[in-house]
Amino acid sequence: MEENKTNGRDEIYSEKVKAGKRTYFFDVKSTRSNDYYLTITESKKRFKEDGFTYEKHKIFLYKEDFNKFLEALSNTVNHVKNELMPGVDFTQFDHSHEREEAEATTGKNGLDTDLKWE
Repeated sequence: MEENKTNGRDEIYSEKVKAGKRTYFFDVKSTRSNDYYLTITESKKRFKEDGFTYEKHKIFLYKEDFNKFLEALSNTVNHVKNELMPGVDFTQFDHSHEREEAEATTGKNGLDTDLKWE
């Protein structure tokens, strides 16, 4: 049964973004017919009495929606930066050194080898 867990959807590529108490995963996966799609997963660590668990929310993004999604995301971010918060220097939030450190602790495929998905 364990081998059936991916339902034929192989993971091709992965990027991880740590953002405070949350981690975002951007994964490219393939279908059985060699089509590709993107999953965006928000993972948040929740503490319980007997340890912790991860609360996850997932978005599936298909190739026919890539351009629309990118355009809407770009327009929304630009609106916040240029119209709502024009005086904020957003470069202060760049954390390229954290990305380099994270890549140093991950496997070749970009996945954190310590993370376990249920």
